[in-house]
Amino acid sequence: MSPTAATALAVALLAAVLVVAVWRPRGAPEAAAAIPAAALVVGTGLLAWADALAEVVRLGPTVGFLAAVLVLARLADAEGVFAWAGSLLRGGGRRTRECGFSDPIGVLNRILCQRCDTADTGVRLFGRVFGIAAVTTAVLSLDATVVLLTPVVVRTARRSRVAAAPAAFVCAHLANSASLLLPVSNLTNLLAVGATGLSFLHFAALMALPWVVVLAVEYVGLRWVFRRELGRPTSDEPPGHPDEVPSTDVPRFALVVLALTLVGFAAAAPLGVEPVWVAVAGVIVLGARSLATRRTTPRAVVESAGPLFCLFVLALGIVVAAVGVHGLGGVLGDLLTPLGTGLVGLLAVAGLAAVLANVVNNLPATLLLLAALGPTPATATVLAMLIGVGVGPNLTYVGSLATLLWRRVMAAEGAPQALGRFTVAGLVTTPAALAAGTVALWLVT
Repeated sequence: MSPTAATALAVALLAAVLVVAVWRPRGAPEAAAAIPAAALVVGTGLLAWADALAEVVRLGPTVGFLAAVLVLARLADAEGVFAWAGSLLRGGGRRTRECGFSDPIGVLNRILCQRCDTADTGVRLFGRVFGIAAVTTAVLSLDATVVLLTPVVVRTARRSRVAAAPAAFVCAHLANSASLLLPVSNLTNLLAVGATGLSFLHFAALMALPWVVVLAVEYVGLRWVFRRELGRPTSDEPPGHPDEVPSTDVPRFALVVLALTLVGFAAAAPLGVEPVWVAVAGVIVLGARSLATRRTTPRAVVESAGPLFCLFVLALGIVVAAVGVHGLGGVLGDLLTPLGTGLVGLLAVAGLAAVLANVVNNLPATLLLLAALGPTPATATVLAMLIGVGVGPNLTYVGSLATLLWRRVMAAEGAPQALGRFTVAGLVTTPAALAAGTVALWLVT
């Protein structure tokens, strides 16, 4: 096969995989095209069998961690963590029809209490969702924010008789941009952190300021975009009385397990223990309780690991490796090599990563950029790339799988969002967040 034909075939296979993953015709799983495409890549010689196997081995721990975190998030949901989050969004579990405060759950609810005024409720709900979504994404990864928190947010907004869109868009944006903080917050972080040699805590320390700055830009931008809807009452209500929100006990056991798991991520890194084993330990502890109390079933646990999605990631890695070998890797390398680690260079890297994420999705973009950066990339360059593939997907629906999944969740909740509205919100927040976050990174590296 000629080099030109090999490049064309590799790019066509990647395009087919992404089209199916984005549009999922007839509900087909993302792996429906990725697995055959990976088989064609190896079968046609676009990528040697040994290289394909090496790619699977390289991605194995990362994909294993992804599966474990997906299970951990589902178990947390079964234990009532997200139902409890819904009660926090309302300012507590028990409410009355009169103006006044809810019965608080400790100090946190005293801070989060809301009054019954509609305009005030919309603004307060927006702020609470912002805080909870940021923490959920950082600790339980972006999938938990999209799949588990977003429905709670939409239903809570309806019960509060305020527009659901402002708080729901917070979930969509922060599922991407709030994933910058920890190596475990995003699959792209896990793929990249090995290239930097950074420990868990060192990574978090370097990304803390960019994370805070990006969130500040997102908050101001989204508040401005939805400034009219935040104070507008709505008649949308779920079945039942709008003020009837069941009392929800604090899921202390689950919260303690999640906190200890997070501490375990930080403690295990210096010992050379892969994050996947810490996540598995959390799954075992929380899963044993959920199974014993019949809050979940063995089948539900297996399904929550997303086996087909994990296969999709492995197959996608093989296809992207073939694209990198046959041309695109060299082009990206030529673009990245002269940029350097100064402010202008880091801004260029973040911008290039954001553009690539919106063209081919952020996961393939990360794989391609890491291959183009070579075996010993500068730490600042890798982190700037992560800002690009983390914040950049807020610009278009195709930027990340999480954003595509959010769109499906919103449709399932009866609140589909127009492409134009998503694009406007992205244009207001994304360029400014990219620039501000990269400047913050430059200041700390």
